[in-house]
Amino acid sequence: MTDPARTPPRGRQQRKQVLLRLDPSVYEALARWAGDELRSANAQIEFLLRKALAEAGRLPRETGPLPRRGRPPGGSASGPPSA
Repeated sequence: MTDPARTPPRGRQQRKQVLLRLDPSVYEALARWAGDELRSANAQIEFLLRKALAEAGRLPRETGPLPRRGRPPGGSASGPPSA
């Protein structure tokens, strides 16, 4: 029997997890760059890999858009309504 907590929703592929070893100074530079662009280091790595694949003509056509992170759209940007 499959565990529903581990089963990805239908129609969505489960994202792959990859262990990546980086020189500490490379990681620090990447983390600073990611922060400047309001991304996590992980999102920055995926952004850069997708860009390099696209420029090399190797990004698969079926690749979906980058997942959006953070708060979902909707509601007031100024915060919760005052009572």
